[in-house]
Amino acid sequence: MNITPHTQVQKKTSFRQAGFTMIELLAVLAILAIVITLVSGNFAEKGDQAKAKAAKIEIEQMGQALDLFKLEVGRYPNSNEGLQALITAPGGVSNWSGPYLKKAGAVPKDPWNNEYRYLSPGANNRPYDIVSLGADGKEGGEGANKDIVSGQ
Repeated sequence: MNITPHTQVQKKTSFRQAGFTMIELLAVLAILAIVITLVSGNFAEKGDQAKAKAAKIEIEQMGQALDLFKLEVGRYPNSNEGLQALITAPGGVSNWSGPYLKKAGAVPKDPWNNEYRYLSPGANNRPYDIVSLGADGKEGGEGANKDIVSGQ
């Protein structure tokens, strides 16, 4: 097979035209980075919303356990006894027939792995408050850091 110089030049030219320039590649990478950032931001927000919903459900379940405790014992646990009274009988309490939480052994932690706070009596004439301090574990906050309180 005899290749003329003209054919070699033609092949080199077509090979160069088939590739991408560095600027084109950088533009595609920049667009991909923007899309990934937008999508991952939405997933993170959905994850925070799911954790907040899980905390609300868990607080409601503990509220039902507290209501059963009150029905049997005649009162809600005080702040010193705390949510642990749903797992083990406080001293001097009769008619306790717990544990009142399904996962007996330990009081569950909130979805951010922080302890739930229990106050009795609660604010605004409520018999108790169960509080998750949100993602930051501090009082107050916005978004994922917002406190989640029973009865609200």
